[in-house]
Amino acid sequence: MTVANPTGDQSTDDLEDRLVEEGEHAGDYLEQLLDILDYDGDIDLDVEGDRAIVAIDGGDDLNKLVGKHGEVLDALQELTRLAVQQSTGSRSRLMLDIAGWRAGRRSELAALGSKVGQRVKNTGVSESLRPMTPFERKIVHDAVAEVDGVHSESEGQEPNRHVVVLPD
Repeated sequence: MTVANPTGDQSTDDLEDRLVEEGEHAGDYLEQLLDILDYDGDIDLDVEGDRAIVAIDGGDDLNKLVGKHGEVLDALQELTRLAVQQSTGSRSRLMLDIAGWRAGRRSELAALGSKVGQRVKNTGVSESLRPMTPFERKIVHDAVAEVDGVHSESEGQEPNRHVVVLPD
């Protein structure tokens, strides 16, 4: 039974049902894409927080769908979001991962944020990182937030927006 939220927001059950539906539409779209390309891959659907997570793992060809620095993956994610929006009528925030690239990138960036945060804490000297996507910057900000005595900010304009780690 779904209980209405007194604030008027969707209940947790309704939100999860909507995200599962988004994941299923995304999975169908991506399965058709893999068939057209004649690529092998297993599609896994999950819900994490307030977004659907779709992962494709398997065949050797999948790295071609990631591209250099994840550019092809980012483009496929946007196309998949548009396909889901066309099917459901609502904007999707789904996250697409292919061949574990995004998960690996998340680990690398979290380690970078922790390392730079510690270095800034020890030296007292702020550091600017290279430009990153919003996804990448959020991971670095979250990792820096775990280090006492430092904080981070984003500076610059896209596509040169970057994280700066500063002592408190």
